[in-house]
Amino acid sequence: MIWTWLQNLWGPVIEIWILAMGIYYALRFVRGTRGAPVVAGFLVVTLTFWLVSHLLHLTVLQHLLTNFFSIFMLGILILFQPELRRMLAELGSPLPLFATAHEQRENIEVIIQTVERLSEVHIGALIAIERTIQLQEAVESGVVVDCEATPEMLETIFFPNNAIHDGGVIIKGDRIACAACIFPLTQRQDLNKSLGTRHRAALGLSEETDAVIVAVSEETGAISYAYKSQLIRGVTLEELRAFLTTVLVTSARSRSWLKWLRFRSSDQPKPAPVHMTKSDSPIAIEPSGLAK
Repeated sequence: MIWTWLQNLWGPVIEIWILAMGIYYALRFVRGTRGAPVVAGFLVVTLTFWLVSHLLHLTVLQHLLTNFFSIFMLGILILFQPELRRMLAELGSPLPLFATAHEQRENIEVIIQTVERLSEVHIGALIAIERTIQLQEAVESGVVVDCEATPEMLETIFFPNNAIHDGGVIIKGDRIACAACIFPLTQRQDLNKSLGTRHRAALGLSEETDAVIVAVSEETGAISYAYKSQLIRGVTLEELRAFLTTVLVTSARSRSWLKWLRFRSSDQPKPAPVHMTKSDSPIAIEPSGLAK
């Protein structure tokens, strides 16, 4: 009797909560992706037809709209295939590559020093930091380097006229895995026409993986980064450091179920604030084919 009463009382509440959370995370997942305008337009058209058919009692149209739902779900799977693959890979991924917060911060400083030097002398760069999803396809397209990641080595790789300066570099942990890698270009149509190949490649890789990609413009020296289908342009070194700390240190520690074994509570860093700004400066195309 009591169990039945509890089921009748809490059953609808739990059901509503599950549906609300599902809708909330579905909207968060769709927002900001390249398929968001398509989904929004489709929902507007579908709701309009459903309202008209309901008011005018158009039974045939109502039946078609009901059966069309399964086709719509298949279209969602195709439209959001890169995002779904990235999300599922993150759910089944192992612990983050970086072992400790101290090592993570050292690796971040390597990136900061590199982009600072390259930005000052206007040398273009494209650096991808591998996280939980392996960049196997990009690695196969590049040249294996497998050396310690240092600002001097990264500067040497991106130095003009170097045989492997054209393309992207992949960093795994504290090592440079490959150079001259070809990253997939984004297929988004809502981007500025002046956006060149380098930044489109950074955005494209961020759409398919959870990697953090940092780009330096050769023409302007501007620093940009891409992460989870978002490209932030014209950031300062402090903004870049804050973002990398948030993603590579703070989020990694929160995802690790072994963090209470590895760190004392007094050693845990506070999340660094992220100030993301966008630059409207034009982006040119380099003679080598990579955009600034």
